[in-house]
Amino acid sequence: MKNGLLASLSPPDLDIMLAQLERIDLVHGQVLYQPFEKITYAYFFLGGLSSEVIRDSSGQRVEIGCVGREGLSGLPLLLGIGEAPHQAFMQIGGPALRISAERLAAVLKDHPSIRNALMKFVHTFMMQVASTALADARYTINERLARWILMAHDRAGEDDLPLTHDFLALMLGVRRPSVTTALHILEGENLIRSSRGTVTVRDRTGLERLAGGSYGFAEAEYKRVIG
Repeated sequence: MKNGLLASLSPPDLDIMLAQLERIDLVHGQVLYQPFEKITYAYFFLGGLSSEVIRDSSGQRVEIGCVGREGLSGLPLLLGIGEAPHQAFMQIGGPALRISAERLAAVLKDHPSIRNALMKFVHTFMMQVASTALADARYTINERLARWILMAHDRAGEDDLPLTHDFLALMLGVRRPSVTTALHILEGENLIRSSRGTVTVRDRTGLERLAGGSYGFAEAEYKRVIG
């Protein structure tokens, strides 16, 4: 099982979930749900990368979290909430297993053990959001960029990441020229290779060293709670 959250289920619970899931291929830019609109599906990713993005009243956007093969998109459904104030879309396309909101609600009601297992991901996602707040407040853009590349690398499972400068600026909440400068610095240290629309990880250990304490806390908590 390529999805870490599903893999954490007991064999009987996994069989119950798999009977309700359908495979789908998600493409770059595909919207999973819109702000304050009904969330129709939850997606357990087998690859790719989704971004959870919030927009303020002036139209400014910033990423609040990302999800890949470690979890699912559609967390409000686990809490019994049918819509959310933010958008989720695919930054890197990939396969997923999806379940309708109605079927998921029925499974959670009938199988408390599945509900308890999936709710653990809500906790670990909260830790990711908390780590992002810490990184934004206390770390430099170079350190934050290294952290985000590591997070994308964890979830996509590939060294070549289809990430544009504009998208990275959105993720980090900074202007595009700042991202371009930071990418040049990381490339100059042979940590990455940056080409048009692609960032290639060359030295993961070096990226971890640069990211420092901004990376690793949420990842360790995921491993502790989910495995």
